[in-house]
Amino acid sequence: MSRSSSAGRFVAGLLGIKLEESQSFHHDSSIDALFPSSENDPPEPFIEGPPTISEWVRDQVPSRGQVSSYLESLFPFLSWVHHYNSQWAAGDIIAGITIGAVVVPQGMAYALLANLDPQFGLYSSFMGGILYWMFGTSKDISIGPVAVLSTVVGNVVDDIRFYREDLSPHVIASALSVVAGGVVLLIGLLRFGYLVDLISITSLSAFMTGSAITIVVSQLPALLGVSGFSNRDSPFKVFIDTIGHLPGNSPDAVVGLSALASLYIIRHFFSRAGDYYPRQKRVIFFINTMRSVLVIMFYTLLSFVINGDSIEDPMFSILGKVPKGLPKVTLPVIDGDLMSRFGSHLPATAIVMLVEHIAISKSFGRVNNYNIDPSQEMVAIGITNLLGPVFGAYPTTGSFSRTAIQSKAGVRTPASGIVTGIVVLTAMYLLTGVFLFIPTATLAAVIIHAVGDLVTTPNTLYQFWRVSPLEVFIFFVGVIVSVFRHIEDGLYATVGLSAAIFVYRILKARGRFLGQVRVHSVLGDHVIGDTYKQVVGRYGTFHAPVGNAARNVFLPLDHGDGSNPQVEVLNPYPGIFIYRFSEGFNYPNANAALDYLTEFVSQHTRRTRPEVYGRTGDRPWNNPGPPVSAKSREDARTSSLPTLKAVILDFSSVNNVDITSVQRLIDVRNQLDAYVSPDVVDWHIACINNRWTKRALVAGGFGVPTKARDGFHHRWKSIFSVAEIGGKDSAAAIAEENAKKELMHESRWESDEELAIYEESTTPSDDGSMTPTAKASKLSKRGAAVHGLDHPLFHVDLTSAVQSAIANVEARQEFRLASSSEERLST
Repeated sequence: MSRSSSAGRFVAGLLGIKLEESQSFHHDSSIDALFPSSENDPPEPFIEGPPTISEWVRDQVPSRGQVSSYLESLFPFLSWVHHYNSQWAAGDIIAGITIGAVVVPQGMAYALLANLDPQFGLYSSFMGGILYWMFGTSKDISIGPVAVLSTVVGNVVDDIRFYREDLSPHVIASALSVVAGGVVLLIGLLRFGYLVDLISITSLSAFMTGSAITIVVSQLPALLGVSGFSNRDSPFKVFIDTIGHLPGNSPDAVVGLSALASLYIIRHFFSRAGDYYPRQKRVIFFINTMRSVLVIMFYTLLSFVINGDSIEDPMFSILGKVPKGLPKVTLPVIDGDLMSRFGSHLPATAIVMLVEHIAISKSFGRVNNYNIDPSQEMVAIGITNLLGPVFGAYPTTGSFSRTAIQSKAGVRTPASGIVTGIVVLTAMYLLTGVFLFIPTATLAAVIIHAVGDLVTTPNTLYQFWRVSPLEVFIFFVGVIVSVFRHIEDGLYATVGLSAAIFVYRILKARGRFLGQVRVHSVLGDHVIGDTYKQVVGRYGTFHAPVGNAARNVFLPLDHGDGSNPQVEVLNPYPGIFIYRFSEGFNYPNANAALDYLTEFVSQHTRRTRPEVYGRTGDRPWNNPGPPVSAKSREDARTSSLPTLKAVILDFSSVNNVDITSVQRLIDVRNQLDAYVSPDVVDWHIACINNRWTKRALVAGGFGVPTKARDGFHHRWKSIFSVAEIGGKDSAAAIAEENAKKELMHESRWESDEELAIYEESTTPSDDGSMTPTAKASKLSKRGAAVHGLDHPLFHVDLTSAVQSAIANVEARQEFRLASSSEERLST
């Protein structure tokens, strides 16, 4: 005994812990005959040991190589920057200039959504492109201000300024960027990128649709030149106020509506033109991409002509003075009170920042055949939002519309962001005088046009309905809450409903009882064997080869999987039940799954011995039994039912178990053992996928036969699954293949299929001679048990579990008959 083991036993003794040796099973020594060995290679039966805590700890502690890989993964640009070439540079420059031209007007427009001055949109656009390329794993994504996140930031600014009027909007936005960026960076560094998978597509679609409607409605006042009320109220209230304040004639409305119409007309025209003029498709694409820039340029020129001499009193609203260049480098101001007020807004900000970005980057990664790392994308977004506020940036993330443009523009690497940053920086220093005359109604039209693509289309909703009608209900709930409350509330509503439905499905998950069916694999009108090339015979002839090719499959007894009701599915043996868990097996669903198991079993079996009570008062209060008038009918019904003999559990859908689920399984085992007393129920478990699950089941007493209570102990028949060592390269397999070639060379057989039919339908002759293939198959093969020999009730599949259950039920019955006969003879 090792020193650590002795110390452990000593400590256990001091604490009063009763150590129990793990139950083991001494297999029949005849099993060793399956594993031929040489003098230098003695047989070693496989005994599967349980996993240990030390193993788990070793798996969790990263190795030196893993630490090195982790550090390298934090800077993905190191893997491609030394391959950079002129061809990549050409694609990045074109894409970077294109996105730079698009993001300048968009950034200023989105800053207005965030309740900030337009220059802060330019600062954010510059920092997003400059920082992302070093840390990101997507070549297509465009980082900068986006409509939805800007709207969330605007709501936060409004809410905080209600309590802290001493803080300017950009101070609040910068502080929010630092806090949210820090949270996202921490999640990314811990490599918890999988957390975004908790947000379903339904929730994301409802949130984006509700956000688009909210943004469109909030821009209607600016588009139509309406004022006198807040555009930050609920969308339905803003819409009503807008309608109520519509003026008779407004120059802003003329500018805004005409600009919006122009954007849609240009998109429609040039989208069609690309099909008619395929040779000029790339030029047409760039013109279509620049439609926002072209429209803003036109209306800015028009504004300069009309308002050039009357800047103080323009005919329609204009953007106003935009400061030149970058601001002074300053650290964001964050205090305790501000941090506490961010609490209720932080989840929505981080979720919007992450979910939209990662969904877009994954989508374009699949389209362009590369993979992104969600955790590293979190690092990139976190660093961008953490460092951006130093130069005046507010929260930014990936933009769907700009990413689509950048992908189509032929971007080659994330370095295109540097070009975008240079374009934005140039605009900040050279074009601020032009920005002065941009009509605010035109910027509103640009925003409305950009977010229109975020609305979920009716065709997409129809596809949702085909897949899961219940989730369409969740979608509409999210949209309605977003419209009548706030977009953050819509996000929380959809996530909460999705989680509630998910938990309900787990809580109420019931397994299914399976039956056995014999099937053939049929290609055309021929039955095939292990491969489609191995033709066994024609279906319907029912000769030996076809019968040998049949195999067992297991289907639900109630055809709940949609299998053909004409196929008769039966229990493999009277009193043996196969039960498959449907949604895992853990503490939330253990009761529901096992209650259904015991109820079904009790309805389809009878007690081994009838319940007999000497006195009426001996009957338990909660077991009144059938009424006296119905007792005869109940006895007649149950007399034809079998007694319970074995339960086979299919763990193919179970990955982990816990204390609650194993304890409930132990309780059910005891309950059913009392039901069949003095017999016991054999519990066979197939398709266990996890060593820790095996350890838990072994600790609960499963995996080995239970001793019968009546003293009848038959010799257990252990059925194991044995795999040949060496596979196709083993000596026996090679000899068999050589013998087959020899037979084909010397005979009339021209194909493997014909030979297979001949071999399987031919029996040895009277003199005992055998074909070469049959001789080869007699060669010694080395085998290995797939699972440990010390737990014979754990099986690799359902077929071996059913075989073992039937074999031991029949063995027990034969043993009892023989024992009863001996008793009568001795008497």
